[in-house]
Amino acid sequence: MAFEKLLSPLDLGLTQLSNRVLMGSMHTGLEEEKNGFEKLAAFYEERAKGGVGLIVTGGISPNFRGRLAPNGCQLSFPWQVKKHKQVTAAVHKYDTKICMQILHAGRYGYHPFNQAPSKIKAPINPFTPSAMSDRQVKATIKDYANSSALSKKAGYDGVEIMGSEGYLINQFICARTNNRADAWGGNFEKRCQFPLSIVKAIREKVGKDFIIIFRLSMLDLVDKGSNWDEVVQLAKWLEAAGVTIINTGIGWHEARIPTIATSVPRAAFSWVTERLKGEVSVPLVATNRINTPEVAEQVIASGQADMVSMARPFLADPEFVNKAQADQSQLINTCIGCNQACLDHVFSQKRSTCLVNPRACYETEINFVKSDTPKRLAVMGAGPAGMAFSLYARERGHEVVLFEAKAEVGGQFNLARKIPGKEEFDETIRYFTEQIKATGVELRLNTALTPEVLAQETFDEIIMATGVLPRKVEVEGFDSDKVYSYQQVLQGEAELGDRIALIGAGGIGFDMAHFLCEQGQSSSLNLERWRKQWGIDATISERGGLIEPEPAPHGQRQVHLLQRKTSKPGKGLGKTTGWIHRSVVKQHGVKAHVGVSYHKFDDNGLHISIDGTEQLLEVDNVVLCAGQESNRDLQQAMEQTGLPVHLIGGVDVAAEVDAKRAIRQAATLAMTI
Repeated sequence: MAFEKLLSPLDLGLTQLSNRVLMGSMHTGLEEEKNGFEKLAAFYEERAKGGVGLIVTGGISPNFRGRLAPNGCQLSFPWQVKKHKQVTAAVHKYDTKICMQILHAGRYGYHPFNQAPSKIKAPINPFTPSAMSDRQVKATIKDYANSSALSKKAGYDGVEIMGSEGYLINQFICARTNNRADAWGGNFEKRCQFPLSIVKAIREKVGKDFIIIFRLSMLDLVDKGSNWDEVVQLAKWLEAAGVTIINTGIGWHEARIPTIATSVPRAAFSWVTERLKGEVSVPLVATNRINTPEVAEQVIASGQADMVSMARPFLADPEFVNKAQADQSQLINTCIGCNQACLDHVFSQKRSTCLVNPRACYETEINFVKSDTPKRLAVMGAGPAGMAFSLYARERGHEVVLFEAKAEVGGQFNLARKIPGKEEFDETIRYFTEQIKATGVELRLNTALTPEVLAQETFDEIIMATGVLPRKVEVEGFDSDKVYSYQQVLQGEAELGDRIALIGAGGIGFDMAHFLCEQGQSSSLNLERWRKQWGIDATISERGGLIEPEPAPHGQRQVHLLQRKTSKPGKGLGKTTGWIHRSVVKQHGVKAHVGVSYHKFDDNGLHISIDGTEQLLEVDNVVLCAGQESNRDLQQAMEQTGLPVHLIGGVDVAAEVDAKRAIRQAATLAMTI
């Protein structure tokens, strides 16, 4: 059997899981929407149908003060049980178990009613928490037990207690956020009384036939975090208190080390879980950046963990497990760890979805039903928008011919995947390529769709997905053979010196700075070097697992990042990943300049002004990263054919390279054409 270890059953004693795959907790935003639980049930049902062994829901608060946001979801009263039953009933149509995660935000609660062990404000939250009284601590423990009992009535198979990522329980455990002098603070044993009391209270309330998962922070990645001896000791106490499974938690939300972004190496933290093996007898779950069945199988087969947790991979493809079972991993729509449509949405109070799968969390709204009037469609351009539309339209029964002028599919993704830390974009190109073969879309490479080609065949409609072209910048000297577009650099068409000026400090500029500095030596593909770059202690002998970083060497190359705006460079980068990109360019010594006026480029360098003061940047080359323009060269000619013409992706709106918008627009059009 393919992926034998990953897909083997796991006996928990009180019940058995059909495989070793846990769909990790993700808050979707549906929890707070009107009729959201109906949509949530459809979301989870697709994943259960897709074969996952155990699902953990997004975080549900045990009380009002523990909510993530003022309108956050909680389970505290019997009348709230009914909506949860929709979810459990949908999941239990299949051989899948589901646990509700209980999450008290503590000082991360984004509202003025939040509470914490001590009155210490989180650096990522404007609201200062109030310190919990002894009575409030005890009441909160009862709230956890009550919420667990209600979840059992709702049909859940268990609960996951969120004890990591810097939320309330983690705040009690660590001296960083707990300076209490009562029974709930002081030495490590006292600081652990809160989580242990919660587990004991839950077990007493729900009985023995109920799964209790504890998400244990094994690597805090913050100052004054736990050391390894403390992690081991707490794990042993938790086992004695009655937990069924221990899940791995990595990093606090306020940590300045990336833990799940695409630049993080695959399975970058499974070694942490492995260190706990043998210390406890309950099953252990490895997590973070496990996104293919091959990686997951290796984690289990090598003995690093008993289960693997994958969250966002199930946004990307609900059929992940079934495809692995059928030995069809090449057909899995792989999570690329971009965060753009999932975490960025959630932290902006929007519904979560997925860049590579816009149906995620929209299962009741985006569907590709068979068309009553199948058409023959010509699609121009095999970038993300063109490929996605072709597959969706084919699913509806249309005959699709996909034209691509170049020798390969991928469009802008072929450039993006060359950026260090964005190698995962390879997977999306692989997925689309394999699905095009499997679904019968006719792909014509090295073939531009022109009016002459159209005259030889019959089509009903034309879909233009011709993408973008680099925006030209009109400055004296920018027509020099020492000035290149970002596309020319990534395509290997540029001869660059060691001193380079990048015009534009948006996403493209930051990507180019990263590309030029690492010069093909991506730390994302080298775990040891990546850990050194970010200062992660592989021995966890230091508190929080932190050591002094050793930034990757960037040789003699000096890069300048310039923008006309006076705002902070990279201000428009992703909400949850922008800080990573800014950190990387800082590590490489990139010099940023804002409020720049460009005068000319000549043999002496780039002549600019900042705040009215003229300066000369002695650079060898200029690379234009100032955005892009829609590639509409053939639009008029297509419209003159008399056929309906639709524009999707960059040819429609040439904003910052936006695959999220392009693929979703492709889905929307395919639904209606």
